[in-house]
Amino acid sequence: MGDHVHVRLGQRLSVSAEGELIEHSRCRCGATFTKVFDADGGNREGPAPS
Repeated sequence: MGDHVHVRLGQRLSVSAEGELIEHSRCRCGATFTKVFDADGGNREGPAPS
């Protein structure tokens, strides 16, 4: 069988106390992802898939 490719399905957006935009998404396999967009316009990836 082929390799699994995570497809990120958007779940919700939130804002941290520091003003960062936080995007929460998941894959149909159950893995979850968090992406944080810094208030100064940059972005950084959240924790590794779970």
